Amino acid sequence: MPGFVLLVRDRKDNDSSIRVGFTVTKKIGGAVVRNRMKRRFRALARELLPKAGKPGADHVMIGRSRGIERDFASLRAELASALASLAK
Repeated sequence: MPGFVLLVRDRKDNDSSIRVGFTVTKKIGGAVVRNRMKRRFRALARELLPKAGKPGADHVMIGRSRGIERDFASLRAELASALASLAK
């Protein structure tokens, strides 16, 4: 099971910018845990979305309970795989 869910929606507004959002619920943990997970998501998005994101779309990463346990390299590989499957 991946550490997050990635939702991508085309805005259809002729704007080619890539927008991103993050959400982590209280089910995941306290504020410290949720903020840590969002910081990791922001770092992943800065690294991978400019190259592999879908232009003109909104990308939303939803944290899952096992995402905080994963190391950063695993999360990077999962996001890269998700973005690659979007490109197909």
